[in-house]
Amino acid sequence: MSEGVEQANGPANAAAYFGQEVQALRESLGMSQGRFAAELHYQQAQVSKVENGVVLASAAFTAAMDRVAGTPGVYTRLRARLSKAGHPSWFVPYITLEESASGVTDYSCTFLMGLLQTPDYAAAVFRAAHPRESADQIKSRVEARLMRREVMEREEPPLLWVIVHEAVLHAEVGGRSVMLAQLEGLVSQMESPHVTVQVLPYSAGAAPAHLPFTLLSSTGKPHAVYTETPTHGGQVDDTASVVATAVGTFDRLRMTALSEHESLARIRKIMEDHAR
Repeated sequence: MSEGVEQANGPANAAAYFGQEVQALRESLGMSQGRFAAELHYQQAQVSKVENGVVLASAAFTAAMDRVAGTPGVYTRLRARLSKAGHPSWFVPYITLEESASGVTDYSCTFLMGLLQTPDYAAAVFRAAHPRESADQIKSRVEARLMRREVMEREEPPLLWVIVHEAVLHAEVGGRSVMLAQLEGLVSQMESPHVTVQVLPYSAGAAPAHLPFTLLSSTGKPHAVYTETPTHGGQVDDTASVVATAVGTFDRLRMTALSEHESLARIRKIMEDHAR
């Protein structure tokens, strides 16, 4: 998923914007950074990072802010809005569904899907699509993408099932070292019981699908399909016939792909190739 055909509305850098709000709140309460950190039950270094816009505050951090400030949900809601601000408007419906999904099933045949990307890999993907953007603009896009990982940190995260074409793993996105680190990260994520990755090998021949797409499930049942085009962004379709077609295509992809064990072995072999 590219999520980058148009620039999103809202602050160019959500982390910096929220950091200013955190500092303003702390100063209005008449607290030093150290005391504010103690009240939040966080380390001062973490508060410093948030105030300086190095990272966007987590949901738990903003909940602590609301507790200390006596503002039920105000900063939590602000953060929720900002977490979507780094995405183009057409991608927000997908983000909303992803946040509450019980399952996310993705076919990656151009790049690894966003939830699996490392920061450097994501930056290389965005840089290729937006060669004239500044470093800060690319950084903002990457931060927005990385924030999506929080869905996998929920108490009951969705089952993330990704079928990735072998060609995606061979492409040197960002260079050999970036790609090697990306594959190392992918192997690490595959250790999670909530993540399943299968490789569709070259030997499978023509794939059942020629474009990437994502199937979203709610309460265990597929209910929407997300697709993108290079020029018109992406769209979510919950038409029953479209969802049924996507389910059938994923079934064929799963049957054609390598098993989890074979996929892990193939990824490690490709890692060796990149290392050489």
